[in-house]
Amino acid sequence: MEISHVIVLALVQGISEFLPISSSAHLILVPKLLGWPDQGLAFDVAVHVGTLSAILFYFKDTIFKLLRDFFASIAQRKMVGDSLLVWCVGFATIPVGIFGLLFNNVIEEYARSGVVIAVTTIIFGIALYFADLRSTNKSEYEMTIKFALIIG
Repeated sequence: MEISHVIVLALVQGISEFLPISSSAHLILVPKLLGWPDQGLAFDVAVHVGTLSAILFYFKDTIFKLLRDFFASIAQRKMVGDSLLVWCVGFATIPVGIFGLLFNNVIEEYARSGVVIAVTTIIFGIALYFADLRSTNKSEYEMTIKFALIIG
């Protein structure tokens, strides 16, 4: 893989990661549009690990506080500080984790397809639109475990 491709894809990842669009899709679509060979899943994972590292570093104080509250809630057997947020994020990952395990083969086969990326982006865009219409603008402090599972 050429260094210029790496730089372009790293910039695409950095710019698109925090927008309400799929940075993973961009890592697949940009090479297709520019006629580059598919860089493969290993490269995508490496770029995502870089993003995760930057996020963990930037938010290290907040993450430390969240983890401290989470472990305190376990020790005290009650919600402490922002521990509910950590519990809800954890529970919200359960449905998508189960989905990933059940459909792993299908995901591996079709996830890098431009058509699949386009269709799923449209479907999720429509879902987000309707979710926004029904939004009650609750804060994270009003979150419940049940609602976290629904979100997941």
